[in-house]
Amino acid sequence: MVHPTRAICTATAVLALALTTGRVATAQRDGEDKKPSLSLKVNPPVGFSPLRVRVTVDLRGGPDDYADLYCPAVEWQWGDDVVSENSEDCDPYTAGKSSIQRHYHAEHVYRQQGTYRMVFRLKQKDRVVVVGNGNVQVRSGLRDDFGG
Repeated sequence: MVHPTRAICTATAVLALALTTGRVATAQRDGEDKKPSLSLKVNPPVGFSPLRVRVTVDLRGGPDDYADLYCPAVEWQWGDDVVSENSEDCDPYTAGKSSIQRHYHAEHVYRQQGTYRMVFRLKQKDRVVVVGNGNVQVRSGLRDDFGG
């Protein structure tokens, strides 16, 4: 037979462990509910025309099934009056099973000198969910018309 004091101590220890474990799991879930952050890189950010740039976008952190970022429309505004857009047909969203895309990339050629601000957007219908931007500096190249 177990002594009553020992039984109470054991029950208290088990309850404390369960409560602590619950708090840790809740804290992890709370951290996973945060929206992923966006990292955008333009390579090269400066060059001579015609300048071909490659832009990479990474989504970091947050859960893999973040609903607002599941199957978004992608928009690249290059700053030179060119806009590239695409979207995909996806299966319906299922919490815990659907996965977001975390890496995007595109290339663009700037043919004229100037400073351009390119903008990347992920959208759900007409609502912008994530936006990032970068600058590109294009200098006159050998093929530019110098007007002489």
